[in-house]
Amino acid sequence: MTRYHVSRSRPIDAPRAQVYGVIADYRRHHPHIVPPEYFSKLEVTEGGVGAGTRTRVEMRVLGSTRAFEQVVTEPEPGRVILETNSGGLGATTFTVDDAPKSGSVQVTITTELESRPGIGGHVQRVLTSAMLGRIYDKELARLADYVAGLGAGRGSDPRTTP
Repeated sequence: MTRYHVSRSRPIDAPRAQVYGVIADYRRHHPHIVPPEYFSKLEVTEGGVGAGTRTRVEMRVLGSTRAFEQVVTEPEPGRVILETNSGGLGATTFTVDDAPKSGSVQVTITTELESRPGIGGHVQRVLTSAMLGRIYDKELARLADYVAGLGAGRGSDPRTTP
């Protein structure tokens, strides 16, 4: 098997705690940032905020629906959230770093996957990279819009606001 990754980044004009809080809250906020045309279901089965959260996800891609479970950890609380698929099929990391512009962050979504060897694996990597890239671009745009709608300037952590 060949390991590869797909990654997209975007600056977001909001404080780190607020952006991280939206990503980490799988019950209240995270469902608003996933593109609904790809994610038909995001159900929290345990926890709900940050490390220890477990989710069941259904994803529609290329005409088929795939269901999988994820476990959420926080390798670097306040900066990095890691979603690991229970079947070991992949892991997605959300990294929230300070951006050069004060009060802004750079959010990066990266997924590490394995592909088959040979030409079939090459085709798989090309198609998956293009598809996930589009999904992550939409997800980052939805995140930016959602945080802006919360009032990015107030600097609050959305996990603690009503």
